[in-house]
Amino acid sequence: MVGLGGAASIALAVALAFFFGYLLTLIPLFRSGLAVAAALPIALAADTLSIATMEFVDNAILLLWPGAMDACLGDLLFWGSLAIALAVAWGPTFLVNRALISRGKGHAVAHAHH
Repeated sequence: MVGLGGAASIALAVALAFFFGYLLTLIPLFRSGLAVAAALPIALAADTLSIATMEFVDNAILLLWPGAMDACLGDLLFWGSLAIALAVAWGPTFLVNRALISRGKGHAVAHAHH
């Protein structure tokens, strides 16, 4: 990714996942009239475990997949390994979100505000 090493690529990907994940939760909360001080704890509670699960599983698969971390944007290996890693990571992430929502936590808290 952009000439970065494996660790730097993963760190950047994880940082961006958390940034955009929180942002996508915050936008509707802001539109519903919540202030930053009220919306931020809701977004953190709703998304942290979900994003962490997705990133852990996704990056673990990419690290274990031979050549995936060295593949370039133009390589089928890059897109194929990424698609499969995301598809596999969806399962555990879905279960985490389902468990949180069933307990009235996670996105259940965010949805109560919009």
